[in-house]
Amino acid sequence: MAEQQLDLREVPPPERHPKIFEAFEALESGEALAIVNDHEPTPLYHQMAAEVESFDAEGYTVDRVGPNEFIATLPKK
Repeated sequence: MAEQQLDLREVPPPERHPKIFEAFEALESGEALAIVNDHEPTPLYHQMAAEVESFDAEGYTVDRVGPNEFIATLPKK
């Protein structure tokens, strides 16, 4: 699965979700967007699952790689 990465740690919180949705929309089916974040993106997961038909919620993963670093993978159907 091809994967693109978006580091959001330096992006102001109000700008994060629009950037994520724009990058996700640009993906091809079968690709994934990995986001690097300073917190676990649980609200994002719920928003994607509710609003984005092409989001593969079953394939979603999130890993804590540091005290303030999480990598979430958002696969596209």
